[in-house]
Amino acid sequence: MKKSIYIFSNGTIRRDENTISIVNDNDKKFIPIENTSEIYMFGEVTFNTKLLTYLSEKGIIIHYFNYYGYYSGTIFPRQHLSSGAVILNQVSYYLDMEKRLQIAKLIEHGSAINIIANLKYYYNRGRSLAEEIEKISRLNDTFDEQTTINSLMLIEANIREIYYSTFDKIIADKNFRFEHRTKRPPQNNVNSLISFINSMLYTTVLSEIYKTHMDPRIGYLHETNFRRFTLNLDVSEIFKPIIGDRIIFKLLNEKIIDASNFKNIGNIVNINESGKKKIIQELDNKLSTTISYPGIMHKISYKRLIRLEIYKLEKHILGDMAYKPYKSNW
Repeated sequence: MKKSIYIFSNGTIRRDENTISIVNDNDKKFIPIENTSEIYMFGEVTFNTKLLTYLSEKGIIIHYFNYYGYYSGTIFPRQHLSSGAVILNQVSYYLDMEKRLQIAKLIEHGSAINIIANLKYYYNRGRSLAEEIEKISRLNDTFDEQTTINSLMLIEANIREIYYSTFDKIIADKNFRFEHRTKRPPQNNVNSLISFINSMLYTTVLSEIYKTHMDPRIGYLHETNFRRFTLNLDVSEIFKPIIGDRIIFKLLNEKIIDASNFKNIGNIVNINESGKKKIIQELDNKLSTTISYPGIMHKISYKRLIRLEIYKLEKHILGDMAYKPYKSNW
């Protein structure tokens, strides 16, 4: 299976005959190009069009991040799997509010059910979460009554507020208090973890969309506007609880990451390089973990699971099979 490459150091990345290398003042490292699916750049890296042409030929995606470690953008190779028929159907479903709303409701249901699965797991291990499970279950039942995307997202916001209120019950390390969600910028360690892991999940889903016929610019729950990509945000809603949040709980409850992995830069709480590497290692471990999947004889990885979710959406808009979001049993 091809792997993701993560670059934290500053330097120059360039084509080196039939592979690529990263060069800085002290070192030169080669990247096994045939085994690489995408490159994540966290350092200040320079490159030229010769490299981009070569990576495009190899179908390798570049995701790059800013100084604080948050997602800045993606450089895609040419769309070798792009399908006019699929794109036309994607647009048709977006413009038809009834069809768009149907998909958006299914995504919201999938997200809420996977949130509930997380809470039930910790409830069965002694956390006092019965009230929150009940509240979120009731809110989940109201999605089908909604007639606009905005009203769906208001319910989603209420569910998230209740869900985030449980984090201080789930996270055993009392040095990490969540309190409430803050984003731009994240104002404590847990919020910084959520923002960084969400960014990594968005790019992971984006890479998987590229391997299908779907266009990442056309989403259904999230508004398609001047934002470059939205379908990856939609699909990520289903996997945030069962990939992103579970990684956060593991990192903190097993003390894989601690206060030394965070630093304050002005009013931003940032994760240092050591912390990012620990998070990425856990994310890679999670994405390569295999699970049983209905209708498939062998186990599949979580990364493959994400791509299957996109295939299901593709089949839905083509009229081949009604979409059903993935629902975790744990």
